[in-house]
Parts: sequence; structure tokens; C-alpha cells
Amino acid sequence: MKDGVKRIFLIVLDSVGAGELPDAADFGDAGANTLLSVFRTYELKVPNLVSLGIGNIDGLGFLGHTDSPRAAYGKAAEVSRGKDTTVGHWELAGLISPRPFPTYPDGFPPEVTDALREATGRNIICNKPYSGTDVIRDYGQEQLDTGALIVYTSADSVLQIAAHEELIPPEELYGYCRAARKIMSGEHGVGRVIARPFTGEYPNFTRTKNRRDFSLEPTGQTLLDVLSAAGRDVVAVGKIEDIFAGRGITEAIHTGGNAIGMEVAKKVAERDDLRGLCFVNLVDFDMLYGHRNDAVGYARALSEFDAWLGGFLPAMRGGDVLIITADHGCDPGDVSTDHTREYVPLLVYGKGISPVPLGVRSTFADTAATVAELLGVDWRGAGISYAREILTGE
Repeated sequence: MKDGVKRIFLIVLDSVGAGELPDAADFGDAGANTLLSVFRTYELKVPNLVSLGIGNIDGLGFLGHTDSPRAAYGKAAEVSRGKDTTVGHWELAGLISPRPFPTYPDGFPPEVTDALREATGRNIICNKPYSGTDVIRDYGQEQLDTGALIVYTSADSVLQIAAHEELIPPEELYGYCRAARKIMSGEHGVGRVIARPFTGEYPNFTRTKNRRDFSLEPTGQTLLDVLSAAGRDVVAVGKIEDIFAGRGITEAIHTGGNAIGMEVAKKVAERDDLRGLCFVNLVDFDMLYGHRNDAVGYARALSEFDAWLGGFLPAMRGGDVLIITADHGCDPGDVSTDHTREYVPLLVYGKGISPVPLGVRSTFADTAATVAELLGVDWRGAGISYAREILTGE
């Protein structure tokens, strides 16, 4: 393993975008800047991220510049043709998606809905793009009264199925989603099928923590495949296992929101047996705040992560490297509730890491190439490693 690097913690702050990409207008996202919208709430308190150098990243100076950053810092562009969780994480793992996954602005065609009815034995209601909170408000009672499945989509490549937990328990809903995953292949190969359980009574239905994603299997080799084949650990925390359809993962720990995800990441760091990658997704920024245009909630959640980070950094050992980044944007100040096409921040910290500027990386895949090199594994996929730029040799 390169220069004594034994463990890498790759933490994805789901949807924490760092400003519009040059092609953002092509995606309807001109002017998007997730971190700027969050900053403008005056609720954001991130001293640890600032000390690492997040405010030194090009375009993020409003967060606060430091003359002595503790981490290597930069930002990365997405080259995959999408702004979805799946393509963003795949690109972070070195797999670029040159063609966009299918989307359904007018709802799913009859061949899809008919196949869903046959596979599940239940009727389908809604079948149109919808906000996840609005859809259960508008269709939740009908779902309870009829037993039908609420099937909906968004601007992203997703098929989502919502059902009340008291009528259809989560495990049963997951079975329906597995059936839907088989249907949504080929020309209908959406990035994700998502189970969206909810509970409560009309008009106060609420989504539960039992969301589950069923992703398309990666279309090529990823960093996870390469690391596990080389005998390295790949511990997946949060929805990482779902995003990669379980491939290349040696241990999966499913979590709910950010709090439990951060707790699990800390517990993994306390273990003595890890030799490889701990890949963490913290979903609340996106799911609870970005998609609901809740900039204040977003700011508070990011502040909570920063407070947790203040305890995690001192506990890191020699041979540990921490990489903090994101998978796309979801600007809570945007006119829509959809993901936004943005750069993502990049911070790399460790006892042997030089706090150098990493500039603007041309693809998220540079991180995959870097992780592989740091862990001493041959990488022949996309991306250019920045390992030699950051290693001090200490």
C-alpha cells in the first residue's frame, strides 16, 4: 500500500454541490449553487470544513478562506451525462456513463405499467413526475383505500413505488421493487428503482426511514470490483450497496439518516481489521433538504456533519486518509426540487497528506484512480490519480 496508506474513508455528502458546471444550462440548472444557497441562510457553521480548506476551493471563498489549510482541496466536474446519484457514485468509482439513463417526463408507458400490475398483482396509481412528499399527500389515502401502488418518477432516471407500511410492510414493498427492477431493463433501464414507504394518517402522511434503492448493476468495472478482487476490504455504509447493486462490496452496513451513518463510520474507524476502503453515503442533505427546498434544514444538517467531523479527525490513525466529496448538487434555492448539475467539493486529509491545491479535476473518476494508487492496487479505468500530488512521504 502506497507510503503506508492502509485505510481510506470516502465520505459522500449527497448533493452538496459547489456551483454550476459549464454545461449546467443543458440540464436546466444555470446558476445553481447548492453551497451558496445554504450559506445564505446564515445558519451554516462549518469551522472544521473551513479549517480543512473548503473555502479555499475555487468559487467557494464565501465560506471563508484559511491561510493554513489542513487538507488538499479542489473541486471536480462530472463528465457522465447525468446528475443522478447512481451516475455520480459510479463516476466517483471510475465508471463514466456517456449516455443518459432514460427519464419519463410524461410517466411510464403502458408496457411498463402493465408489466408492474402483472408482477405485483396490484393496480398502479399516479404514474407521473411528482415530489415525494406531495405524492403521498395527494395519493396516500387512495393507496390505503384501494391497496394500489403509488408509482411515480422525477426529472431523474428513477421509478419510485410508495406504499403505507401498515398496509404493505417494507419487506413486501422491497419485493415489488425487485420485480420492478427486472422490468426496468434494456431500453427502460432506469438508474434506480426506489422503495418509498410512508406512514401516518391523511393529511399528515410522512415518509419513513425504510427507503431502499435498487440500482442498475454497474455497466463496467468499478473501483470496488478492483479493490475487492485485490483482497482489499470494501465496507459500504448507507445506500452504497444499493447504488452498486452489491457488486465489489465485502461488507455492507445499511443505515437510515446522517446521524446513524456518521455513527457507523466512526465505529468502522475504531476497528483494527479494516484494510482498504470505507465508502460512506450521507443521504439526508439530498433526501430531506435539497429535494424539499429546505435551505435552513440543509445548513443545519451540514453544520451537524461538521461538528461530527471535529471528533472524527483527531481519531484518525497513521495510515488513514479521509476524502470528502459529493455526487451532484441539489440546490435548495433552485426553482425546482430536482438535482442540479454542479461541481463537487474535494477535500483530502491525513497525517501524510500535503495540503496542496488540487485545482479543478476534469472528472470525479480522478478519485477512483487516487484511491487505487494509495492502496497499492493497479487501476486501468478512467481518471488521473492525484496521489503523488498529495503525499508528503511522511
